[in-house]
Amino acid sequence: MKMVQNFLQYRTMALALCLIMLLSGCAYPKELRKENLTNPAEFITVVQQAIDQFHEKTGVLPIKNSEMTTPLYEKYVIDFAKLQKSNLLSAVPANAFESGGIFIYVLVDVETKPIVKLMDLSAYQSVEDVQKKINDYKVKHDGNLPQGIAINEAFEYVDFDKLGAKAPDIKSVYNRKNLISYIVNKQTGDVSIDYGMDIMQVIQSGSLAGSLKADQDLRDLLVSKTLFVPIRSTAYWWQKDQPMPQAAP
Repeated sequence: MKMVQNFLQYRTMALALCLIMLLSGCAYPKELRKENLTNPAEFITVVQQAIDQFHEKTGVLPIKNSEMTTPLYEKYVIDFAKLQKSNLLSAVPANAFESGGIFIYVLVDVETKPIVKLMDLSAYQSVEDVQKKINDYKVKHDGNLPQGIAINEAFEYVDFDKLGAKAPDIKSVYNRKNLISYIVNKQTGDVSIDYGMDIMQVIQSGSLAGSLKADQDLRDLLVSKTLFVPIRSTAYWWQKDQPMPQAAP
């Protein structure tokens, strides 16, 4: 009898543990995993050292192949396999995509001094989702866009109500208090992330407004002042005392 009681008690505990594990999986999505909340600078420092050593040793950069049309900030993706094969990196960072994390490690300024930055995979994927909704809308409405609030002659905000969808609940990597906004090119229908607010915060915090040139791509400020690159973006110029998105020539 005692043996039966012990068995039942053990089974109850086992079921409880399984339930806790299942609930924990639901409560902590990929974005909230411990490795993705760790200060990214800790990982970047290690990777930067490995990049510098590899470059000095071989004269080339450990990057993956990319297409000529790949946007600048997404073009130079770090190839961790090359760093590990050269014994310059013992393990891929836990927050990297290759390890199940939410960041893709990239290089900027490759022609001068290659610097390690991060690309937010969650934001990137969200643009893909919004673009699909825009494309579907165009097919159903004779090629017309769901007209939203105009930003300038070239861009307008994506109107999710007209798409019959909710805006992705993705926060900006530059300020985790702000949700990402999405803009669409009126001519091409291409969706981009709106970095106007993020750029403005950098400008205001550094009192940079007086030193900006009219044709300066303000995305460079995000790259130089933060750990992240502005993926799925368009150029921004300083116009009417604010950053304004620009259509490609």
